[in-house]
Amino acid sequence: MKRQYHFFSAVALSGLLSMSGCQRQTESSLPMADLVSYVDPFIGTGFHGHTFPGATRPHALVQLSPDTHLTGWDASSGYHNDDRSIYGFSHTHLSGTGIGDLGDVLLLPYCGEDSIKPVATFNKETEKATPGFYAVHLDNFNVDVQLTSTEHVGLHKYTFGNPKERRVMLDLGHILQPNWGHKLTGNEYVMVNDSTIEGTFKTQGWAYFHSISYRITFSEPMEMVYQYIDGKLRSDSLFLKLVSDKDVKFHYKFKESGQPLMVKVALSPVSPEGAGRNMEAEIPGWDFDKVCHESKEIWNKELNRIRIKTEDPKIRTIFYTALYHTMIAPFAYQDVDGKYVGMDKKIHTASHGYTNYTVFSLWDTFRALHPLMTIIHPELAQKMGEALVQGYLEGTILPKWPLASNYTGCMVGYPAVAVLADLVAKDLQKGDMDLWAEAGARSSVYRADLAEKFKGTRESDLITHHIYYKDKYGFVPADSIPESVSWGLEMAYYDWCIAQLAAKAGNDSLAQAYAGKASYYKRYLDPETKMMRPVMADGTFRTPFNPRYSSHMKSDYTEGNAFQWSFFVPHDMGNFISEIGGKEELEARLDTLFTTSSQIDGAEASGDITGLIGQYAHGNEPSHHMAYLYNWTPSPWKGQERLDFILRNFYTERPDGIIGNEDCGQMSAWYVMSALGFYQVCPGIPLYAIGRPIVDEASIPVEGGVFRVIAKNNAKGNKYVKSATLNGKKLDSLFFSHSDIVNGGVLEIEMSDDHE
Repeated sequence: MKRQYHFFSAVALSGLLSMSGCQRQTESSLPMADLVSYVDPFIGTGFHGHTFPGATRPHALVQLSPDTHLTGWDASSGYHNDDRSIYGFSHTHLSGTGIGDLGDVLLLPYCGEDSIKPVATFNKETEKATPGFYAVHLDNFNVDVQLTSTEHVGLHKYTFGNPKERRVMLDLGHILQPNWGHKLTGNEYVMVNDSTIEGTFKTQGWAYFHSISYRITFSEPMEMVYQYIDGKLRSDSLFLKLVSDKDVKFHYKFKESGQPLMVKVALSPVSPEGAGRNMEAEIPGWDFDKVCHESKEIWNKELNRIRIKTEDPKIRTIFYTALYHTMIAPFAYQDVDGKYVGMDKKIHTASHGYTNYTVFSLWDTFRALHPLMTIIHPELAQKMGEALVQGYLEGTILPKWPLASNYTGCMVGYPAVAVLADLVAKDLQKGDMDLWAEAGARSSVYRADLAEKFKGTRESDLITHHIYYKDKYGFVPADSIPESVSWGLEMAYYDWCIAQLAAKAGNDSLAQAYAGKASYYKRYLDPETKMMRPVMADGTFRTPFNPRYSSHMKSDYTEGNAFQWSFFVPHDMGNFISEIGGKEELEARLDTLFTTSSQIDGAEASGDITGLIGQYAHGNEPSHHMAYLYNWTPSPWKGQERLDFILRNFYTERPDGIIGNEDCGQMSAWYVMSALGFYQVCPGIPLYAIGRPIVDEASIPVEGGVFRVIAKNNAKGNKYVKSATLNGKKLDSLFFSHSDIVNGGVLEIEMSDDHE
């Protein structure tokens, strides 16, 4: 079916597709099930998934996990499944990113080691992890470690095999990725009493100005304190207070005892006093089992946002682990009293109901994670949108990969507008729409003022000349700047998103201006190859042209090649299909994509190109919508076939069970939605394409009751959709609207082993 989507008709189109006369289920909630046992936090810790297995709560600041890998790409989360050494347990991490940072405030219990920086060894069989809990035995020190956490506090429990030698190292020189230029910039340390210390730890890395404050309390007094500065033992006097930019390590010795040693570590983005208040509010005592149980209950509540039925225990484990991974980032970055550091680096106090979030991997997560949240947790989706707009008010530009109150400027364009446009399309916007439109527009133009302000810092990556060229010429010249095609295509979509914001605000002139920019993608479309091809400053296409070629951060495409970027026009599928020659031509182009050789040319090809089927690369986000594009062709069954393969082969229950960087939940969000049987190809158009459900049944509590998806005859060999009905009425196409989900009801998909 040929479809044309325009900025002024997206909502109307979704309304036409909704079943207004359907019966709703009146059930407002589902009985709670124990789903935590199905989650395996070790999935994604192998290959290049870059996840971590430690203890955390949903969207929590503290992510307490072992650091086993300090340098290189596979140290992005601080942990890799192949490692057998532990440097310590730090309290902040990134889940599934391609760049590493954080790893703040590292502790390591040890025994009898005469070393400035002891390192533990462990056996994988002793590692245990469930949501909110992690445990391991340190072989060379004979120490059992158990970890749990709240939103701001990590709780450690150490049981020493040698009760005479009970020691703990606090490493305030520990950072992840020191070989990538990450470095320590400051330490402020105060010994409050014989069992409590506090301070502020400052680093410069991916987050260029990073500061985290802490308060650490031991369950018993220290017997001895050993202090090292840049590897030298200070023995003349005890540090009660220290201000330094040196590598500082403290070794604490405790009296002989057969009882476990407990440690509480509270964090604050604001101050040590804030950390103290966070500790008192969340863990005033020492009940490890209580905190662990509370974490389990909290995770169960979140995981119960989707209830599935499947006869395959592997699918159940993969599904709930994926759902777990979608709930780690973004995370709340403020104290219990509402104080936080904004994008302007100033301290603010959140107004009632507001939460400041950080770690928005927006270029990845706008595609599936944020759309998923609009379904299963619309209040949270709304709060995250509010945080993005508040970030604009503080920094005068929408956040782009914000990390600990820093702009990192990572990835393409200005993807925050995609999240905002999707909220608008689903009536989840909150606040002044004039402000939302203004935020989108000001974030989409070249900002010389910010280029000057951020000069010499990592935040300067936020302002590039791609935007300047787009507005000056209507395209990005490939001989002027790398990654021109990827930026050009995504900016066309983002400008369409801004048109949605402007239309909602009633600003017709702004909406029309950005609707015009949304068509700039056509400039890259080569009528001969039917591919998105780099355009030179003189208006000609780059010659020679090799669609398989990739050079990481140096070629015309971001983390990919022409094959992987020639299908990104989600906001204008009807016109795109016409431009390339019709829906049969789209089918032919997709067939070529999935069946051609998987050879990638180029000595410096991007390592992000993984999970190849032909030139389709599921391990990276630009490919994630492509199998669903078959729904715009005469042969949607081909997409169902591809989806079945991806779901069964690129997601497993093993540590290497994620085929590429998890990217803060995007890889997992794709799985969750696709396993349910549908996917939103274009955030901003509240329309879902039906694919190949891999679970037999799913129930999602929604505003109108419960939305159920039932896959009939869902055997492993029955990968094709025979028919689909919504609330008993047969769908005339493989699409349905967001309002159909929100209203509650039943989507029934009948599966078959025959695509005819």
